[in-house]
Amino acid sequence: MQRDELSAWLRLTLTPGVGPGTARRLLAAFGLPQQIFRQPEDALAAHATPSQVKALCAVPGGLAALEEATWQWLHAAAPEEGTPENEPPVRRIVTLGDAAYPPALLTIEDPPLLLYLTGAARWLDGDGPSHWPMERCVAIVGSRNPTAQGAENARQFGRALRGAGLCIVSGLALGIDAAAHEGALEAGPGPGSGAATLPCTIAVVGTGLDRVYPARHRTLAHRIARQGVVVSEYPLGTPPLAGNFPRRNRLIAALSQGTLVVEAALASGSLVTARMASEQGREVFAIPGSIHAPQSRGCHALIRQGAKLVESAQDVLEELRLPAPAAVPATGGQAMHGEEDAQDASEGDAGLDAVDTGRHAALLSALGFDPVGLDALVARTGLDASRLQVALLELELDGHVARLPGGLFQRMARG
Repeated sequence: MQRDELSAWLRLTLTPGVGPGTARRLLAAFGLPQQIFRQPEDALAAHATPSQVKALCAVPGGLAALEEATWQWLHAAAPEEGTPENEPPVRRIVTLGDAAYPPALLTIEDPPLLLYLTGAARWLDGDGPSHWPMERCVAIVGSRNPTAQGAENARQFGRALRGAGLCIVSGLALGIDAAAHEGALEAGPGPGSGAATLPCTIAVVGTGLDRVYPARHRTLAHRIARQGVVVSEYPLGTPPLAGNFPRRNRLIAALSQGTLVVEAALASGSLVTARMASEQGREVFAIPGSIHAPQSRGCHALIRQGAKLVESAQDVLEELRLPAPAAVPATGGQAMHGEEDAQDASEGDAGLDAVDTGRHAALLSALGFDPVGLDALVARTGLDASRLQVALLELELDGHVARLPGGLFQRMARG
């Protein structure tokens, strides 16, 4: 992209009162943004309101500074050396008129005029983004405050679906999003890795790419930029404004053949993503959870509305009519919940590796998979509180029990 072309695209996005709809009409009528800004007022008036025409004829404040910052960002050298599997990230801008624009985003009502991208060169060079097949991408979204089991489910599903050759799309948010990205990164390049395959994960963010939000995900964002792609429609310098995140959710949904909601409250941005996915004709999946957990109510509502209930990665692959490689386990997280009888608990304990199940099988059975307090466990097991605390600590250290706020404990189902 030449600098004058970049300047014209930035000017179009910065022009006050000119939204994506008007911008697309102008582009359809006159071609590239440089041509738009060469038009006389009467020509512009055929496609825009008088106030929009006036704004188009004036240079927006801040354009020169944004142009300089963006140009420097595009051409900054990557500071780290890398390997073919862990490349130093490159930076790209793809415009709505570019052949490299992801075709999946052209199907939505308001595709971004500009996409800012950073990632491994093999995913972004040439027409890279235009070759990301939507049918090989799955979004995983959910609560920013998940249960320990919910976060583990997201990680396991991300790892298993990536292991099946899919790209995991999410939003780099706290909680479920981060766990899904982590699982995909753990799976690595996946089958058939090479220049023609998909990134392991795509993070769609609601800020400019010169900042990371939340700040604690800086390391995670840098890992994704080396092994996958980070995407934003927002100019450099854009802060984490509340209204940006529901808007970016439409891109998460659009880039994916299906959206999996792991945990979500009833008033959750994840349900917005699921609704957008449904409106775009994509599949919606939900993992059921405890009837007592607020983070499960959104998933249960989605299931009542027709979302596919899934308990393993194999369920997702079958619904999308995608084969699971023989080397990849079918389970990618277990959404077990409720109280189990002794037989079920015994079967569930068979896979425990670092725990003496002879000593702890009864306690694991009493825990079930719902959060439970110490007093309730005393009543269920007949053990005194001090012995229970010791046993629970052993199970917690081995990763089979999670300690929750409010003095609660939850058994972890492990895939």
